[in-house]
Amino acid sequence: MIDTSSLNVRRADHVGFAVASLDEALRFWVEGLGARLVRTGDMGGEFLGQVTGAHGARVRMAVVSLGGQAVELLEYRGTSPPAAAPAPFDPGSAHLALIVDDLDAVLSRIAGHGWKAQGIPQPIPTGERAGTRVVYAVGPDGSTIEFMQPPPAERHATLT
Repeated sequence: MIDTSSLNVRRADHVGFAVASLDEALRFWVEGLGARLVRTGDMGGEFLGQVTGAHGARVRMAVVSLGGQAVELLEYRGTSPPAAAPAPFDPGSAHLALIVDDLDAVLSRIAGHGWKAQGIPQPIPTGERAGTRVVYAVGPDGSTIEFMQPPPAERHATLT
C-alpha cells in the first residue's frame, strides 16, 4: 500500500494548449469564444528547458479566462513541429470540455476560426447527463474541445 498522507492536491489551476500561432489562438479564444485575456509573456532559457524539456526553445504565452477556467496558450519557437497532429482519440491526447447554451451557434462561430466538429452533435442517451448534446471540435493545431449543451430544463435551472 502506498502512503498518500503527504499528498494534497488542492485544485486544478489551468489547462494548456501548444499552438502554432499565438496570435491566431488568441483570436479564436477571445473573439471566437469570448474569453478574457488575463496576461501575456515570454519564457525561455534553462527554466523552460527544465520545466518542459524544450531545451533551447523560446515561448510566447498568453493566459485567457473562460467560464472560470484558465487556459494557457503556448507558442514554442525553436522546436521541431510534429509530423502530424494527434487525433483526439490517440493515447496521450487531452481535451477541455466546455458547457455552452447553444451548441449549434458555437459550432458555426468556431468554424470561421478553422475548428471542425468531429461529427454531428449527439445527445447522451442515459445516465446523469442524459439529453446533453455533445461533440468534439478540433482546431487547426490539433487541440480538442468538447462542447456540451445541457437539455433545456437543466439550462433553465442553472440560470435561475
